[in-house]
Amino acid sequence: QVQLVESGGGLVQAGGSLRLSCVASGRTFSSYVMGWFRQAPGKEREFVAAIKWSSGSTYYADSVKGRFTISRDNAKNTVYLQMNSLKPEDTAVYYCALQGCSAYGCYDVRSPNTYDYWGQGTQVTVSS
Repeated sequence: QVQLVESGGGLVQAGGSLRLSCVASGRTFSSYVMGWFRQAPGKEREFVAAIKWSSGSTYYADSVKGRFTISRDNAKNTVYLQMNSLKPEDTAVYYCALQGCSAYGCYDVRSPNTYDYWGQGTQVTVSS
């Protein structure tokens, strides 16, 4: 089993910044992806950003590209989401997720259905 614990959410004014953290513990994988997703009330869970742990390759949703940055700290087993220039439409519960990859590769990093483990979520509210 893998445990994922997010932190760093809160209330911020439009144009402000927040940094989310997600600490992973438990089972280890030789190859995996860490992703951030978000879900606003009444909407489906949507992809925000992902990082392949071994290569450091990053992926972003078009809606956050240029404003959000995903990064990792191998020693701390932690993935971060730096969110700048926040907009009211960024308001949502943000979830950290982990996909264990096989020797043949990883599944679609943008699909929430390909992730095996999820955190409990952290609320981000951006006021106008």
